[in-house]
Amino acid sequence: MSEVMRADVTTQVIVIEQLAALVRDNRAGAVVVFSGDVRTHDGGKEVLSLTYEIHPTAHEQIAFITTALLNGRDVVKVALSHRYGEIAIGETAFGVAVSAEHREAAFETCSALVDEIKAKLPIWKHQRFTDGSDEWVNTA
Repeated sequence: MSEVMRADVTTQVIVIEQLAALVRDNRAGAVVVFSGDVRTHDGGKEVLSLTYEIHPTAHEQIAFITTALLNGRDVVKVALSHRYGEIAIGETAFGVAVSAEHREAAFETCSALVDEIKAKLPIWKHQRFTDGSDEWVNTA
């Protein structure tokens, strides 16, 4: 049975090393981390700023999505966090850490969690560009 050490949305800075520390366990031979960071560009435009808005149920949904995905997987511990609010260029917007006995399960579960959270979490990205334009992502 996998243990969820953290599954939250937060306005606090995400430190990927802290997520990795939460999943370390002597039963695990592999720790895999993903750090989704705010970059300087998107779609050929230079990003000026980025803000994430969340639905009020996002706190419960991220835990539900995480727990549901872990059912039947051979991992030891998981910790993940998605930021909302304004996030500076270079900071982590979404972090995931997974520990497992073997690397294959850790890599596969980490990738699956990233995909599932991005697909199902009620969160929307608003990017503003240096050319004065802006864009909402995941609003459909």
